[in-house]
Amino acid sequence: MIRLSCHGAAKQVTGSCHLLETDRARVLVDCGLYQGSRELAEENAEDFGFDPASIDVLLLTHAHLDHCGRIPLLVKRGFRGRIVATAPTHELARLVLVDAAGLQEEEARRAERHARHRGADTPRPLYTVADAFHSMQFFDGAVAYANRVQVADKVWATFMNAGHILGSASILVEVDDDASGRRSVYFSGDIGNPGRPLLDDPQPPPAAPDYVVMETTYGDRDHRGWQASVDELIDAVADSHARGGNVVIPTFALERAQEVLYALAEGIARQRLPRHLAVFLDSPMAISATEVFERYPGAMREDFGRALHRADPFALPGLRLTRDAADSMAINSIRGGAVIMAGSGMATGGRVRHHLRHNLWNEASSVIFVGYAAQGTLARRIIDGARHVRLFDEDIQVRARVHTINGFSAHAGRSELLDWLRACGNPRRVFLVHGDRDRGMQAFADTLQALGASWQMPGAQEPILLR
Repeated sequence: MIRLSCHGAAKQVTGSCHLLETDRARVLVDCGLYQGSRELAEENAEDFGFDPASIDVLLLTHAHLDHCGRIPLLVKRGFRGRIVATAPTHELARLVLVDAAGLQEEEARRAERHARHRGADTPRPLYTVADAFHSMQFFDGAVAYANRVQVADKVWATFMNAGHILGSASILVEVDDDASGRRSVYFSGDIGNPGRPLLDDPQPPPAAPDYVVMETTYGDRDHRGWQASVDELIDAVADSHARGGNVVIPTFALERAQEVLYALAEGIARQRLPRHLAVFLDSPMAISATEVFERYPGAMREDFGRALHRADPFALPGLRLTRDAADSMAINSIRGGAVIMAGSGMATGGRVRHHLRHNLWNEASSVIFVGYAAQGTLARRIIDGARHVRLFDEDIQVRARVHTINGFSAHAGRSELLDWLRACGNPRRVFLVHGDRDRGMQAFADTLQALGASWQMPGAQEPILLR
């Protein structure tokens, strides 16, 4: 018996977590955090839908929070198996999980103050920084791309470069089952947007899989090309600079921050932006992630890896790295001429919310979104045209110019998703996950239907026998 069930990212775009069960082993692929609305975030504390202590191995596709963010909770609730990932994913996951735990502790302290005033129960963080560090001890070495390794009894895994973020992988899981024979399932993880300057394009599987579990984040549309997106970013920054305002860029710390720095450096080199443009990378995690990038030149495009050896392609003459909270707060005294990159990318927490509070009301300033914004997030409300937003118990008028540049997305668009699936051969069935059910997922399902492919949208915890 081989059984698949989805315990996250089932008919939604966050919280990836998939369980593959055999008569001899239980293999988990990803264990992500739910992100978005408050109601969705509350699901993080619910039962996983399986016993964490029963899991033999966790295969981690990459270090984004919606794929790894519940690992410390998994360990708290009894997981004692192995976590297998690439070396860059191991390093980046440490940064992401510790940062997430710190934010949860901070939020819990803030909520505790309000709870005391109301005489209500004291909230607790989902997990602590100590929990995050404890979970790292279960990471078992590192796997290289295209190496087939045994991960459990009669279960093998091959990690292939997904081209999404540094160290990201799609994972081919092969199972020898006494009743069913050999079966293979290819878990896409998040499929990268090909043609970007930092990372190689996604790799096809080493062999045609029987089944595919596939993300559909952008299953309904394609992205603008890389160069057109860079030009749009440079134009937006130059326009705001000419009007005397600041630019706020809510930035994901992994990949997006580094690509935006690279694009700004191009704008300066082409003399379309001032040479000493004041750029603040106001994200301790993004700063640390950039340092991780510099340790793995071999994991990036060959020409970019060579550039890392010659000089730092992320370095800008006016770049300031702000790790300390005091330095971050000082940025808000700048009335114009600054480019402020800060997390989180969906503006659900972190330092960027303070910068939005100080700049959204200013019609000379701009806010540039360069990544996916889930329903229910502050980023999505601003993108959708909100005239006012609530920040730190204040009603803030949105008068800044708002730009959305989707060509920086680390996700493949619709056409690239189809190309990736074609490279998988002719699987028996494609299971669609990690997408907005009524947009990307349904649109991609309609496309597969028209092509005559067999597909299914698994429900949460729905058991599926792979015969």
